[in-house]
Amino acid sequence: MKKLVFGIDIGGTNTAFGLVDEVGEIFGEAAISTRKYTHFDDYPRYIEDLATAMKALVNSLDINFELVGIGVGAPNANYYKGTVEIPSNMWKYTDEQIAAGMKEEDRMFNFADDLGKHFPGTPIYITNDANAATIGEMVYGGAKGMKNFIMITLGTGVGSGFVANGEMIYGHDGFAGEFGHVVVERGGRQCGCGRKGCLEAYTSAGGIKRTAFELLATMTDPSPIREYSFDQLESAMLSKFALEGDPIAKECFRLTGQKLGYALADAVTITSPEAIFLFGGLAKAGNLIFDPIKHYMEENMLITFKNKVKVLPSELQNKNAAILGAAALVWQAK
Repeated sequence: MKKLVFGIDIGGTNTAFGLVDEVGEIFGEAAISTRKYTHFDDYPRYIEDLATAMKALVNSLDINFELVGIGVGAPNANYYKGTVEIPSNMWKYTDEQIAAGMKEEDRMFNFADDLGKHFPGTPIYITNDANAATIGEMVYGGAKGMKNFIMITLGTGVGSGFVANGEMIYGHDGFAGEFGHVVVERGGRQCGCGRKGCLEAYTSAGGIKRTAFELLATMTDPSPIREYSFDQLESAMLSKFALEGDPIAKECFRLTGQKLGYALADAVTITSPEAIFLFGGLAKAGNLIFDPIKHYMEENMLITFKNKVKVLPSELQNKNAAILGAAALVWQAK
């Protein structure tokens, strides 16, 4: 009998899930809204609705299979505990609950246990979305067979996963690998985490937009970027403008690549990876971002590591990486 696993990706807007086999073929997928379940008191209903939708997908398939596990990628997920802890923009306390003394930092959801009640006997593994993408690359993508590599996800935020000696590095508490919150400029830009100067504030989709608007104030070149407000401008537009030769857009990618390249050179000194994989919206810019990253990484690299580390695009970039990455959690644990 065929063996399948559920891969679940919990995003701020939607929760997508699919049934995946060991070679990465998706046999069915669906989604429910996450945004609909805003408050702390909505969480039990979210679990119920998610389980119901998952069972509906199982029943819709016309093949016989054994469900051998469930993998979950979620923000602030703890692999060791099976929990989701203080997730941003999800299951938040109401103003009334906060006024009654409930603290945001105390929000913790026993996700694996709660979902497991609907799938008794089925093992459930959970980690944050960037770690799930990392394991997906190791099981289904370009890192297959690699024992030491780094995954960087460049999207709304900057996520990362570090693999050493064939094992994901989780740290003692399950939260290791927050590379996006390494401070690259003391007293620099305000980051969404509350600190200043984090890598994410410069190399995320929002970060490169901030760079564009800083350059508009310091460069006099005519540019189509000047026609857009901050909210109107999308990071993908910068790729288009740069390819058309716009000097401000091209400088955006150079500066973004410089920040990330310097930071990656430092990361290399800690884990000595064989390769660094880039995934996400900014990675789709191709050589616009890869060339400056490689240049500045090598420029800043300790001589011991020079010209040893490959910088590669994720091989899951054009696939349903979120579902595949979550599913890979199960196959990797087998």
